[in-house]
Amino acid sequence: MSRLSDETLSSIIGDIYDCALSPEGWTGVMTRITNTIDAAYTTIALTSTTDSRGRFAARSPWDAERMRALQDYELSEIPGLLEAVMGDIDVPLRTLAVISEAKLAQSTFFLEWAGPQGLREGCTTKFVHTADRIGLFSSTTWADRPPISDEQQRFLSLLSPHLRRASLIGDLLDQTRVTAGLYRGALDGLAVPVILVDGESAVLHANAHAAQMLTDGVPLRSRNGMLQAQTPVVSRALLEAVAAAARADASLGSRGIGLPISAPGQPPAVAYVLPLSEGTARAIFRPACAAVFISTTISASPPQEDVLITLYDLTPAEARVVLRIGQGLSASQCAAALGISENTLKTHLGRIFAKTDTSRQADLVKLVSTIASPVMPQAPSAKSIGT
Repeated sequence: MSRLSDETLSSIIGDIYDCALSPEGWTGVMTRITNTIDAAYTTIALTSTTDSRGRFAARSPWDAERMRALQDYELSEIPGLLEAVMGDIDVPLRTLAVISEAKLAQSTFFLEWAGPQGLREGCTTKFVHTADRIGLFSSTTWADRPPISDEQQRFLSLLSPHLRRASLIGDLLDQTRVTAGLYRGALDGLAVPVILVDGESAVLHANAHAAQMLTDGVPLRSRNGMLQAQTPVVSRALLEAVAAAARADASLGSRGIGLPISAPGQPPAVAYVLPLSEGTARAIFRPACAAVFISTTISASPPQEDVLITLYDLTPAEARVVLRIGQGLSASQCAAALGISENTLKTHLGRIFAKTDTSRQADLVKLVSTIASPVMPQAPSAKSIGT
């Protein structure tokens, strides 16, 4: 069986979702990723954009003293890391894609840190960028192995949205941590509304906060025992996300990460769908296939790209086009910013108009404004958060 088989991908994704409930599992996940792509080590960190304090950081085994020394380097001193931080979400970026091997070998960071340990380059993926947090996971390779392949980069990109879902849900549970030994009744002690559903979105259990929410019918409701949102488009997206979660579908990806469920004029609320179809969580919460977490915390707001993907069934490339258009860029400016031809952009726009029931770029500007987060993400300026 190939190391990068669908079975391996699904198994690692299951372990990632367990980490939302049991964060001590992150080290094991990083070790599995390291072994799967034949890297030297892998790190993950979710860090404040203002002061570099992280909610969590984990890595596969590596020399602890060396890792402490790594934290002394500024973000800009680690070749390729700043480009990854400023780049697109869910897009793995190899060091040697932004700097030549000759220049890398001459860099202070390589001469002092990477080279003496027999390392070559990193491949970093930004998996979270919210108003106040940025998350990176990065695999670093040995000097005597080939560069990370396109297949391995695709594997890492498929993991990224699942890492995002697990980490953002983990944010909601920081104050009332769920452990792997949790049984369903203990959900009632959580301050976060949580609803357990089957593959068809039938409500199997709602904790106390969620039950009151369903009784009020805002922002989610139960109709004939089925979980629904207040608008048809969000209800459809929620149903599809739960169904994909029940199938243990690795292509679930960004779908179900941060569904905006509040109606105009209501306080902002976001629903996160956590698959329970793989890993330890499935056994704990059986027969539920998914847990729906509700957040009213701005810091847990999802990237707009995820919202567009979820609500309008856009591809990541199409979502990036919509966001650029929503920023006021012209067609030619948008194409240049995304590094695509204007013909490719026209193809994307045709599909986008059909999926969003719009016909003009001005309509897309209005659409983006309706899903804008209260606080737009700010670029981090602090020290590195891992390589």
